[in-house]
Amino acid sequence: MAETKDQKPEAKKPITKLEDAFIKDVLLKGQYVSTDDMTRAEEYAKSHHSPITDYLFNAELLNKGLLGHAIAEALGVKYVDLSQNPPSKATITKLPKTIAEQSRVILIDDTSDILIATDTTDPKAAIEAVASLFPGKKISVAWTFGADMERAFPLYKEALAVRFTEIIKREQKVAPEIVEQIVEDAILLRASDIHLEPQETEVLVRFRIDGVLEEAGTLPKLQYENILNRIKIEARLRIDEHMRSQDGAIRYHKGTNAADLRVSIVPTVSGEKVVMRLLGEYLRTLTLADIGLSQKHQALLTEIANRPYGMILTAGPTGSGKTTTLYSILRLLNDSTVNVTTIEDPVEYRIGRINQVQVNDATGLTFASGLRTVVRQDPDVILVGEIRDFETAEISVNAALTGHLLLSTFHANDASTVVPRLLDMKVEPFLLASTLSVIIAQRLIRRICAHCKVSETVTVASLIEEMPKLQPFLTGTELIVYKGKGCDKCNHTGFKGQSGIFEFIEVTSKVGDVILRDSSAEAIEKAAREEGTKSFFEDGLDKVLAGITTFEELLRVALPPKILEQK
Repeated sequence: MAETKDQKPEAKKPITKLEDAFIKDVLLKGQYVSTDDMTRAEEYAKSHHSPITDYLFNAELLNKGLLGHAIAEALGVKYVDLSQNPPSKATITKLPKTIAEQSRVILIDDTSDILIATDTTDPKAAIEAVASLFPGKKISVAWTFGADMERAFPLYKEALAVRFTEIIKREQKVAPEIVEQIVEDAILLRASDIHLEPQETEVLVRFRIDGVLEEAGTLPKLQYENILNRIKIEARLRIDEHMRSQDGAIRYHKGTNAADLRVSIVPTVSGEKVVMRLLGEYLRTLTLADIGLSQKHQALLTEIANRPYGMILTAGPTGSGKTTTLYSILRLLNDSTVNVTTIEDPVEYRIGRINQVQVNDATGLTFASGLRTVVRQDPDVILVGEIRDFETAEISVNAALTGHLLLSTFHANDASTVVPRLLDMKVEPFLLASTLSVIIAQRLIRRICAHCKVSETVTVASLIEEMPKLQPFLTGTELIVYKGKGCDKCNHTGFKGQSGIFEFIEVTSKVGDVILRDSSAEAIEKAAREEGTKSFFEDGLDKVLAGITTFEELLRVALPPKILEQK
């Protein structure tokens, strides 16, 4: 329908998911990739039901920054990465919210001339939208990704506690609106968990961001029962149960915000406490490089994942990203010619064309019983959420032995202790030696904030004096180290975002022989190191020297392996 003078212009649609045809045209015209590489990318996209950028990113022919520059060049403007250089709230809010949202523009600099960012393909329209607000000023426009732009819009919002007060005053849909505001903020801040903690007179709302809890606001205790009931209804839990713990799940989707939430409710002396684990949409698209794997580890894991059978196990504490790593592998294997089936408790990330089974103890659908059924479903690849007992371990090993690729998680402190733990479950050593392909231990460390990152030259002696455990790993007299000074973007912590640190033990013939002869953790670790394995502490050291994190942060989450401390 043609637009009339009385009609208001519709808000421009954000380019949160760039069309393959547009990207193909931009990259080929700009000669960023060859025709042959683009053909391979299209074939991969068709067989894996993914965008062409997946292949280009995995093959390291392209990255987010290069793609952004290519699109901006095609539009005749420059590129700005708002995820690395987010504007301040004081700057953004100089542009009215209505204009920003309707015209898809963000004010990012007004120190002399005006610089705005847009995610549309019409830079002239973006300039026209703000020109009247800054008479006499030269206006320049830059292109940015829609997802990064969306994370800037919440800066227009008041503090969460202020919004709570406004919602309560309106006395309309109080509980639904408050829950929505909490979840939206958590998604945009990329929090991993939401905590609702009842106190004597109020309820504390906290977010876990980059592994650390931060207070987000408080709620009046009088409103909590309705909010709690809303969460229970959404998670399909009993609202009349107050004395027992309950677990459920919520699928949240509004606009560009989407997440799966795992809900856990437990009674405390002050009321029922709620913790919601967020499994954001952006986690579904993480590649092996995104989760922090080195190129060597990426190549090894890709080669092992393409074998027709065997076991890939990830080990680490709760919340260390084990399942995220396995799902990054599944994205490589999710081919139209392959039957991929998972059995999980709960199903964390929903992915198309993968058969996902939810454990249900109430109906007798356990990991073991479900796995027995799954192996009769003609699977090529099986993901078991966790190996936690002998029965599940036995079926998993037999599945890997009989022509299936099996992926699973395991609770262990490091990679070398996985085998002794499995043997404690009465799994035969010869079965492990012949089925295990690789064991991956991992932790999560905080990344240095890119916005306030600085470097300095320090002496090795001063570092060792401050942190003696580093002595076996540092040589020379001086080192360049990096840290975050602290700024508004990282809440003055100096850290923003997380990366994984990893320990890979590939079960080669030599490691397999050790499993058969001497299955102690020490013997396995020694054999693995002779085969070139590095501990996740050493992997973390590489990330420190690369400026990704700090020595202090590494020592917070990992210690040097004993085999090196004894040298």
